[in-house]
Amino acid sequence: MIKIAVTGACGKMGGLIIENVLKSADLKLVCAIDVTNIGKDIGEVMKTGKIGVPVTDANDIENVLKLAKPDVLIDFTIAQAAVKNVTACARNKVNLVVGTTGFTKDQISHMNKEISENSIRAVISPNFSIGVNVFWGLLAEAAKRLDDYDIEIIEAHHNQKKDAPSGTAVKAAKVISDTLGGKELVYGRYGLAPRHKEIGIHAVRGGDIVGDHTVLFAGDGERIEIKHQAHSRQAFAKGAVRAAIWIYAARPGIYEMADVLEIK
Repeated sequence: MIKIAVTGACGKMGGLIIENVLKSADLKLVCAIDVTNIGKDIGEVMKTGKIGVPVTDANDIENVLKLAKPDVLIDFTIAQAAVKNVTACARNKVNLVVGTTGFTKDQISHMNKEISENSIRAVISPNFSIGVNVFWGLLAEAAKRLDDYDIEIIEAHHNQKKDAPSGTAVKAAKVISDTLGGKELVYGRYGLAPRHKEIGIHAVRGGDIVGDHTVLFAGDGERIEIKHQAHSRQAFAKGAVRAAIWIYAARPGIYEMADVLEIK
């Protein structure tokens, strides 16, 4: 049985991940971590009934990990909190599944250093859905054949999402840019903005949109659109749980969801 800790446990994504953990025959929830509802049973917070796991304080994560001794921690929080959580896990030999986005280059460098120096295992991905990981592969194939087309990326998310553009859109731009040997990225346009050979990235925020990503390849007389739409956060939660099971048996190192799905 793989012992699981979940940060951001009282949020929508955290609660959904916990639901999936509880349904899995391979996993056992040993720790629900958050900055709210400290001491309350996480089952009562989720309104599903007591499960015997109290919410523990994210501000005391070092001690929480030492007491609960999870095998894997799943983190879907915000960048600043996730860096602290990753550091604590690395130093306590707890493996990681990280779906948080919006990291700076320095934050990514710090996390990678901690993970590597402490020889733990981590899956870090801006998106854990199976469909999105296939989507990225399709973009690379399209870019190879449509290298002279204009390329635009449009993403849409709910009005509570903090970072923009989304991590999935940034990864899509990187996949295309790497395929084409490097492209300038332009985030939105305003005023005089003549188009050259850049990749345009545009963020939409509104309502309860779970996550839409469209990549437009526009040529003379035609266009191709490759799109992924998430209908529910369940796509991300199921993928995160699958990654937690996979990383438990992996060798030390930093992996992507594509490694878990064996589609690299």
